[in-house]
Amino acid sequence: MTREETWVEMRLSRIVQALNSDRQFIYLVEVDGERGFPIMIGSWEASEMDRIVNGDETKRPLTHQLLHSTIKALGAALKRVDIVDLRDNTYFAQLVIENRAGDVCAVVDARPSDAIALALRAQCPLRVAERVLAVAAQAGQAPGMAPPEGGSGSDDSETGSGDSDEAQAEE
Repeated sequence: MTREETWVEMRLSRIVQALNSDRQFIYLVEVDGERGFPIMIGSWEASEMDRIVNGDETKRPLTHQLLHSTIKALGAALKRVDIVDLRDNTYFAQLVIENRAGDVCAVVDARPSDAIALALRAQCPLRVAERVLAVAAQAGQAPGMAPPEGGSGSDDSETGSGDSDEAQAEE
């Protein structure tokens, strides 16, 4: 007998881009609550999220734009992104894709950084499993876990929502 998962809708609160570092951070917070947690991501993914949040377009499609366009061209849509697990200080996510009829037609494993960038581009919900949020929110408030100094933060309070996609606890 499997237990039904409880989900919490999240939004991207901040993107912290540290100068001269491959480690960048994003902060997710509950849409209807106060809990949140950081995820360490790569520079490329942080830059893509920052472009989306600021409405900046590139002359040619980059990887996340390409995937989003491909999903749409196939007559599907990104229904939501779920952060489904936290194992060995690494987050795991899934893209939930629906067809024209609104039925889920695919669930694809993804790194959270890629999944969140796609969620921002598709303007779809971002959810985290309650059991993951409970652990991540507690770990994210541990002493000495601040992001690297010299970071410049982008605050995204309106849009709702790396290479490693690690929990901040592990560097």
